[in-house]
Formats: sequence, C-alpha cells, structure tokens
Amino acid sequence: MVDSTRESEQIMSAAGRSLQVQREGGTHRPAKSIGKGSAELKAKHWKKVIKRILIAFAAIWMAAIAVGLIIDGIGFTGIMLTALAAIIAIGVIAKGTKIKVPQRADLKKGDARAMVGRTELWLEAQRPALPPPAVQVVDQLGVQLDALGLQLETIDQNNPAVSEVRELVGEYIPETIENYRKIPAHLRGENHAGKTADERLTESLGKLSGEVDRVTRRLAEGALDDLAVKTRYLDYRFGGAEALEDNSK
Repeated sequence: MVDSTRESEQIMSAAGRSLQVQREGGTHRPAKSIGKGSAELKAKHWKKVIKRILIAFAAIWMAAIAVGLIIDGIGFTGIMLTALAAIIAIGVIAKGTKIKVPQRADLKKGDARAMVGRTELWLEAQRPALPPPAVQVVDQLGVQLDALGLQLETIDQNNPAVSEVRELVGEYIPETIENYRKIPAHLRGENHAGKTADERLTESLGKLSGEVDRVTRRLAEGALDDLAVKTRYLDYRFGGAEALEDNSK
C-alpha cells in the first residue's frame, strides 16, 4: 500500500513538472518576458489553461469514483490508470493550447495599450533569430514599451500622438526585424556597403529605442507639468518646507 501511494505521488509530481515545462514554452525556448505587457498576456493565457486542466482532473477523478462505486473499488491498477489519464490530460491540453504569437498584421489592431503588449510578445518570439547585440536592444525595448504602455492608459486614443505610437511600435519596429530575417542567415555577418546586416539591425533598433523613449517623455510632459504646478501651489499654500519647519516649533 505504501509503495502504491509513493508511486502515485511520483506520477502526480511528474505531471506537475510536465505542466511547468509547458508553461515555460518547452525545454529549449526561453521563458523570460521582455516586459510586463507580454508577461500579463502569458499569465492570462495560462490561467485559462490551468482552468481547463482542473476541469479535466475533476472529470477524470469523478469518473474513477463512479467506476469504483459500481465495481466496488478500482484497486492499484485503477489508481495508476487514473493518474496516467491525468498526466495525458495535462500534456494534451498544454500542447493544444500554447499561446499564439501575434501575426505582424495584427499588431496594430485594437487600442494602443493592447498593441504594446502584443508587440512585446511578438518581439520575444523573434529573439532566437537575432544577433546578441540586437537581443540586448530588444530587451531594453521591453522595458521602454512598459513605460510607454503606462502613458497610453491615461491618454485619449484620439490624441495625434497615439497615431505616432502605432506607426512606431506596430510598424517600424516589426518591419525592421522582418527585413533582417529575410536575409539568409549565412549572409547576415558579411560586410555589405560598409556594414553587416547584424550591425545594421542593431543600429536601427537602437534608433527606434531612442524614438520610443522620446515619445514616452513627450506623453509624460503633461503629467510632469501638472506635478510642477501642484508643487508650486503647495509651496504657496503652505509656505514651503522651511515654513513647515517653523510652524512645527
């Protein structure tokens, strides 16, 4: 009895490890998110997957209990078959519900905030095909896109700046990477017109990173101005830090 319980625990432990591997995208692909936007999309996806797995578990164990009541117990073999069915359910559901990487044509759809998250997810999928220096810039873009996304949460979607964001994030960034990927891998390191394709890609992404930072700062100007005005008002209303110290004496 002890051995059967131990084997059951080992099987369920293996099932848990299988689910973790699937959540990380397999054993050979990086699971790290470049930004909060893509991380939130993946978390939302895996919540749905886990919900389906729990429903499948409940159905499997209820079926096992029903069979056990009918035949007066399912025995050790029945327990093992039930655990095996649970493992198979994890594999089938997890493999059949892998998060879909957005197509480039879909990046600009929906509101600008959602576009940022989808672009982060798309960029993550491109990293394995990029040279290390470009990957570093892509990771930096993830941080910048998070900051940009926060600005977009409070801005009117009809603001002209939103159109600029759509063009920059949903068009220029993915277009630059797609143009690079069209070049055969064995030619990307060859010098052409003074630079290699790897160098041009890294340079272009660096420029786009600078543009994302510029747009984010411009969108934040209003909030910065509001804070400055509020600070001046508080200084006027309460006399500043020195006046507060005098009043406390």
